[in-house]
Amino acid sequence: MAPKTYIVEHLDEELGPWSELEYLAIATESHEAGAKFLLSSLPSAFKVPDALNAVPSFVAENRGVEELYAAGKSRVCLLDPSASKDLAPEDGDNFDVFLFGGILGDDPPRDRTSELRKKGFEGRRLGPKQMTTDTAVRVTRLVVEGKTPLLEIPYVDDPDLQFNEHESTSMPFRYVKDKDGKPIMPKGMVDLIGKDADKAIDDLF
Repeated sequence: MAPKTYIVEHLDEELGPWSELEYLAIATESHEAGAKFLLSSLPSAFKVPDALNAVPSFVAENRGVEELYAAGKSRVCLLDPSASKDLAPEDGDNFDVFLFGGILGDDPPRDRTSELRKKGFEGRRLGPKQMTTDTAVRVTRLVVEGKTPLLEIPYVDDPDLQFNEHESTSMPFRYVKDKDGKPIMPKGMVDLIGKDADKAIDDLF
C-alpha cells in the first residue's frame, strides 16, 4: 500500500492554540504511521509553529489542493459529511490522499467542502457526528491503514471534562476512545480548555 498523505486546507493567516495542538497531533501521529501531513492553501503571511516544522514528514504548502493534484484528482478522497458513501477499509487501496476541507477561523464560515466537491474530488463520510480535525484524521487512518471498519472503532460522544470539584465542560464532538475508555485528545488540549473554561470553544481555534 502506498504511503498516505493527509491534507487540511487552512486559509486563515493565523493559527489559534486549539488548531496548533490538533495539527501537531496529526503531524506526529502521521509521521509515526509512515504518512505525510500537509497544510495547504496557507496564506503567504502564515507562520508555521516551530514544533510543527520539527516533525520530519510535515509539509507547509501555499498552493491549493486543486493545483497540487490537478493531474491526480482520482487519487484524492474528500472527507465530506454530505457524501453518499461512508469511508471503508478498501478506500485505502483506491486513494492515496485524504483531504479535510473544514476551514477554521472564517467568519462568516465558508463551506470549503462544498467548493472542493464541485471541483470533482470524490467524497466519503465519517459518520453522523461532528469530530475534531485530529479525530477525523485519526479515524480515517484507522480505517484506511488499520483496515478497521468505521462502526468497529471505539468512540465516545460529547465527553465531560472535569477540571476540579466545581468546574467541568462538555465537549460537543465525537472522539476515539483510548484503552481506558477516555477520549484521545492532543497533548496539552485538556489544560488549554481548562485554562480557558470561561471562553467559548470557538474562540480557542
